[in-house]
Amino acid sequence: MRLKNVLIVVKNIEKAKQFYHDLFGLDVILDNDGNMILTEGLVLQDEKIWKKFLGKDIIAKNHACELYFEENDIEAFVQKLEKLYPSTEYVNRLMTHSWGQKVVRFYDPDGNLIEVGTPM
Repeated sequence: MRLKNVLIVVKNIEKAKQFYHDLFGLDVILDNDGNMILTEGLVLQDEKIWKKFLGKDIIAKNHACELYFEENDIEAFVQKLEKLYPSTEYVNRLMTHSWGQKVVRFYDPDGNLIEVGTPM
């Protein structure tokens, strides 16, 4: 058995698709009316579908998980993030951990937590 995909819930799937393409270069592999598979195994699902399936409210910014990306030129990434999405809500701006890794944490437009760090 292997992990195939990671699914996140989004309010506006087209806006989320653009966000993940703009910042991370992810492209659409499959668009199935409210379920969209992107490269690298990320799946976007329309909030209405997920809410109907679960029968529960969606809790944005629940801090229970994060998407983690690595980037060698993290300063350039942060500049791109600030230029393309200036209203981004940060958990922490670019910082350096005691072990030398640089990281930035922020929310996507739907409140999903993202961390981008330099390779370890």
